[in-house]
Amino acid sequence: MKRRHFLTTASAAGLAAAAAGTPAATAEHHWKMVTSWPKGFPGPGTGAERLARRIEAASGGRLTVRVYGAGELVPALQVFDAVAAGQAEMGHSASFFWRGKIPASVFFTTVPFGLTPGEHVAWIVHGGGQALWDTLYAPFRVKPFMAGNSGMQMGGWFKREIHGLDDLKGLKYRIPGLGGAMLERLGVQPIVIPPPEIFTALQTGAVDGAEFLGPWSDLAAGFYRVAPYYYWPGFHEPNGTAEALVSQAALDALPADLRAVVEQACAAENGEALAETEWRNAEALQTLVTRHGVKLRQFPAPVLAAAREAAAEVLAALGESDAGAREVLASYRQALERARAWAAVSTGAFLGARGG
Repeated sequence: MKRRHFLTTASAAGLAAAAAGTPAATAEHHWKMVTSWPKGFPGPGTGAERLARRIEAASGGRLTVRVYGAGELVPALQVFDAVAAGQAEMGHSASFFWRGKIPASVFFTTVPFGLTPGEHVAWIVHGGGQALWDTLYAPFRVKPFMAGNSGMQMGGWFKREIHGLDDLKGLKYRIPGLGGAMLERLGVQPIVIPPPEIFTALQTGAVDGAEFLGPWSDLAAGFYRVAPYYYWPGFHEPNGTAEALVSQAALDALPADLRAVVEQACAAENGEALAETEWRNAEALQTLVTRHGVKLRQFPAPVLAAAREAAAEVLAALGESDAGAREVLASYRQALERARAWAAVSTGAFLGARGG
């Protein structure tokens, strides 16, 4: 009798749970995340894995995410295509890699002489940037989220010093996005190389220089071993937003609470990644200079002036390329003007005062 009573009670409880839609009655979801980074690489690689763990923890294990490094499931620069085609439910990359497919995508990673990390987040969240981003990716059934930030970038690594504009002529330089288009106008030969292949390209002479991220990630990549000159400022990338790409079909298949988990996990990772990068970069820069003898150099003023002019030309040309780019450029320019006026009396003024 006791056994029969237990089974009856358990069955009734199970039916009640199913009717109420409790987690015990909810089907599990298993996602794959493909990335453009080497597995576990400090910065974007570890951020992608942390994002996956964050989703799993917040979902109570109802949504699991298996992370694949660049080349493990798809090549580094085919992450967008893999998510759009349904090969993976999720991706972690940077939007400027899709410039050939979606010209305006570059705005959502960074723009030369453009928005800083805080300003960029403000544009995306409060200035209409997210809606524009969603519209760009909608035809591919891909939903984008900010999901990491490598902060203010360094200018890059060079095998020889840059004394002026003449030193840029014919230089083979690894750089994606609008930064590459900008430097091309100054005589540089921009080359897009997936992150895992940058070191080898520098080592073999396939490129004369390369930019990637900031000191923390660059130290881990070992670029200092083959290119001793490290330049600043990173005028080509004043911001470094990483994006989470989610298949719209996979997102729609989730219940509302798990959709919220994915969105909030991406937002949390975006904030934590920037904080981590700021902290680690300071330490890594000191290590590069004091332990590895890296030679810090500032770009000459004529190079910066010419690059600023070239950046304006590149943006103008992009705005004329298609309607999507024109709309995004108009929104970005409004955000930049708004930010510039405030920064002049806030961040910019304070940093000048703090420096003395």
